[in-house]
Amino acid sequence: MFESVVEWLVQTIGQLGYTGITGLMFLESSFFPFPSEVVIPPAGYLASIQKMNIWLVIIAGTGGSLLGAVFNYWLALKLGRPFLLKYGKYLFISEQTLARADIFFRRHGHISTFIARLLPGIRQYISLPAGLARMNLFIFCLFTSLGAGIWVAILALLGFLFGRNQELINEQLHNILLLIVPACVLLVILYVYRYQRLKKAGKKSGGTAGG
Repeated sequence: MFESVVEWLVQTIGQLGYTGITGLMFLESSFFPFPSEVVIPPAGYLASIQKMNIWLVIIAGTGGSLLGAVFNYWLALKLGRPFLLKYGKYLFISEQTLARADIFFRRHGHISTFIARLLPGIRQYISLPAGLARMNLFIFCLFTSLGAGIWVAILALLGFLFGRNQELINEQLHNILLLIVPACVLLVILYVYRYQRLKKAGKKSGGTAGG
C-alpha cells in the first residue's frame, strides 16, 4: 500500500514538477497532515535520474514549507488571537498569558522556530503560537526557512542517494533524527547559557552605570 503511494507521488511530482513539490509541502506545513517524508525523497530520486534539479527541489520544498507556515501564522494571528482575547477566560487563558507569550516570542522566537522546524510532530505547529504572539514576521520567515531548508535538504539527499528504497530511507532518516534531537537539545542548552550570561552582564553594566 505504502509503495503504491510512493509510486503515485513519483508520477505526480514528475508531472507537476516543482510547482507540485511546493503545493504538497504547503499542505504538509499548514493544516493538512501530509508527511514531507513521502514528498521530498521521491523528488530527490527524480533528481538522481536527472529528471529534476536537486537544488531546485530543495528550493521548491523549502518555499512550500514557508508558505504553509506563514498561512498558519496568519490564521493564528487573525482568528486565534481575537478568539482567545474574547473567550480565553473560559479556557483559563488570560490576556496576561498572551502578553507573556508575546514577550517570549519577541525574545526567543528565532531559536524556538528554528529548532521546531527540525523536530517531527511539532514542525507544523510552531507557526500557531508564533502567530498568536505576533512574532516579528521577517524573523519568523527567516528562521522558518533555515530550519525547513535543512530538513528538506536531508530528505532530498536521502531520496537522491537511496532512490525508491523507502525502507532504507526510513532507516537512515531514523538514524539522522537520533543525531538531530540531541543536537537540538544541546543548542537549547547553549542558547540558554548564553542568554543568561548576557542578561547578567546587562544587569551588572546597568548597576555600574547607576552607581
